[in-house]
Amino acid sequence: MVHKDLEEYAGVLPPKLLEEIEEQAPASKRKKVGQIVYDEYMKARVDAGESVGLISAESIGEQATQMTLNTFHFAGVAEMNVTMGLPRIIEILDARKAIKTPKMEIYLNSPYNKGKDIRQIALSIKDTRLGELVSEYAINIFEFVIDIHLNAEKMQLLSLTPAKISKLLDKALGKVTKITDAGENKISLQLKAKEDRNLNTLYKLKEKIKDVHVKGIKGIRQVLPVRRQDEFIIITAGTNLKKVLALEFVDPTRTITNDVHEFAKVMGIEAARHLIIEEVYRVIEAQGLSVDIRHIMLVADTMCVTGEIKGITRYGVVSEKSSVLARASFETPIRHLINAALLGEVDKLNSVVENVMLNQPVPIGTGLPQLRVKE
Repeated sequence: MVHKDLEEYAGVLPPKLLEEIEEQAPASKRKKVGQIVYDEYMKARVDAGESVGLISAESIGEQATQMTLNTFHFAGVAEMNVTMGLPRIIEILDARKAIKTPKMEIYLNSPYNKGKDIRQIALSIKDTRLGELVSEYAINIFEFVIDIHLNAEKMQLLSLTPAKISKLLDKALGKVTKITDAGENKISLQLKAKEDRNLNTLYKLKEKIKDVHVKGIKGIRQVLPVRRQDEFIIITAGTNLKKVLALEFVDPTRTITNDVHEFAKVMGIEAARHLIIEEVYRVIEAQGLSVDIRHIMLVADTMCVTGEIKGITRYGVVSEKSSVLARASFETPIRHLINAALLGEVDKLNSVVENVMLNQPVPIGTGLPQLRVKE
């Protein structure tokens, strides 16, 4: 319910603004504040016929031209860099499925967010491959046996035993016989089929062993616990949002990924729209530039309006346009015109681009009103 002092603005001002006035303005000055906010709101509104798309494109494009920085490195961790600057903006607006540096920010529930077992938690999330736990490979070329010597310290840190590793190897490699010697942190593998017993197969097996997944969540290549204000979070290189959200110590309400398509798949299109706005705004802000967030919101709305993410490319947003001439003006004009002619498409000339092409007044600003004369 809106307070009686603000009733006249109900339905005129957005509910969020009305809530903020009620919360922050003193009761005696509520009406006056309401009037000031209303005046400012009316000034800020877009005029009818304003070419908002053009202004948004110019506002974002002009600032993006100033960008120079490509990557942001986490101090002391060579593998942890994040695409920033213009390459990142292009990546988001093109809605690329495979992004260069996928990352996640994993927020934790209490007491883990205060630093309890933070190292163990980070290591339990990281995608650990067997190659990282091996201290030495010994190859016996007479008996076609590979002896794997495991690093006891790393095994203990990840709560793994040779018996567990043995089971994982059994699952991953069907063609070998394993003899486990738990006492020495050693596992022996021998090729089963006699016809396969040659050096080439033996060395291929050694390379395959290195890539066997032993612990953690697939896709998360690096983890870095960092302190942010008064809590610890885990930043990852690589992303697997669905699996991470299922972990009991993870706070699912704040954990995010920078992969827009994955976010849309797990959280829905509205969340993905919000992520596009956040990510573009973050890149622009990190460069010390300023773009009104409403321009970015308009671009994000255009990308998500169909219910799935479409990039601002000839295969995405442009392919959805109803106007043949507008599609032809972007890229590959001959193909669009030939296809339209074959299908007998009609162009209603409702938008800006096609009217510019035909040297007619564009339906924006003063070109919006039309005069009709009764003969």
